[in-house]
Amino acid sequence: MANTTLTISSKNYSSWSLRGWLLTRLSGLPFEEIVMPIDDPAARAELLLLSPSILVPCLLHDDIRVWDTLAIAEYLNEVRPEAGLLPADRRERAHCRSICGEMHSGFASLRSALPMNLKAHFPDFKVWARAQSDIERIVAIWSECLAQYGGPFLFGERPNAGDAMYAPVVTRFVTYDVKLEPEIVAYGQRILALPDMQQWIADAQKEVEEIDELDVEF
Repeated sequence: MANTTLTISSKNYSSWSLRGWLLTRLSGLPFEEIVMPIDDPAARAELLLLSPSILVPCLLHDDIRVWDTLAIAEYLNEVRPEAGLLPADRRERAHCRSICGEMHSGFASLRSALPMNLKAHFPDFKVWARAQSDIERIVAIWSECLAQYGGPFLFGERPNAGDAMYAPVVTRFVTYDVKLEPEIVAYGQRILALPDMQQWIADAQKEVEEIDELDVEF
């Protein structure tokens, strides 16, 4: 078995770490976690959106170092094609890559206004207009995929890279009490019920380190 590690940061705060970790779990590739403490300057800058991190998540497999979540998804799809991280059909695969890319490069207002924080809950949180536009676009993406591919996940019967890329958004919608249509709530519940997500959330709840800037309603 290959010696494989995945470097991540906080499970409570790091959306990119969650994406890389969930992609790797869905691939079925065994790996060991390496967790950077949040007092590490590079990790803290990433969590506070002050720097585009190139440190986490980072996959090391067969002496090959892969960082950036899209690169990790593509790499894992190559080494574990049976996991179906990307759809087999070329048209569906293009669609999946497109929504993953949109998540990767977009939704800056959502990221800044609703940072990931699994231990927090802000009932009746007031979402400002630009973030609301991002929410509406994400809901449109999910609705289109669920209708086109029949659910229960974005591209059919089992979760894939698309679901992994949007999983942190599901947690944000819960943390900030975002009001959504029943179909979208049900999709989010399916993501949160995944055993891997349950493990991540349980681990996040155990973290004792906190970032004050992300633990207040603003």
